[in-house]
Amino acid sequence: MDLDKKLVGTSLFVAITASLCCIAPVLALLAGTTGAASTFSWVEPFRPYLIGLTILVLAIAWYQKLKPKSQEEIDCACEDDKPRFINSKKFLLFVTLFAGVMLAFPYYSGIFYPNSPVAKEVVFVEQSNVREIKVDIEGMTCTGCEVHIEREVNKLDGILAVDANYETANTIVKFDESKVKIEAIEKAISDTGYKIIN
Repeated sequence: MDLDKKLVGTSLFVAITASLCCIAPVLALLAGTTGAASTFSWVEPFRPYLIGLTILVLAIAWYQKLKPKSQEEIDCACEDDKPRFINSKKFLLFVTLFAGVMLAFPYYSGIFYPNSPVAKEVVFVEQSNVREIKVDIEGMTCTGCEVHIEREVNKLDGILAVDANYETANTIVKFDESKVKIEAIEKAISDTGYKIIN
């Protein structure tokens, strides 16, 4: 039974750790500490290994739970020992489902961000002042990271469009250079905690 508890605890820990890179931006947005968003982005390269470890640990836990008991284990069992919930198959099923939800978090993390962009005033922009830049960014790991960067850059005056993409590791910003400078855009991105690659 002690092994079961260790396996369950390990699987929960590893599943949560595997998704920390995407959980942190959501927590940062909710807490209003946008600079903390990329705190766990270093976990992202290890994510496939952590997912594999979670699956392995859960498989061992299920094997331990479902394997037939030996005669010695049956003879040793006391009638006074009532199985506790933490040692039950229901609890292991709950842990397995929770681990699955945590591992899938990067794929649905965008639902935690408001759908509406930051309210912007529509103003006339002289076409000669419109510029577009591409900023390479390190540390984006999911759609939550994209939304976080887009929301912060959109707060600046003169921003016409922002498109962050974690797959290409960059953000394309269209802006009115008479109202906002590139340095201000880069500062807004840096303030979210993600690193700009020069």
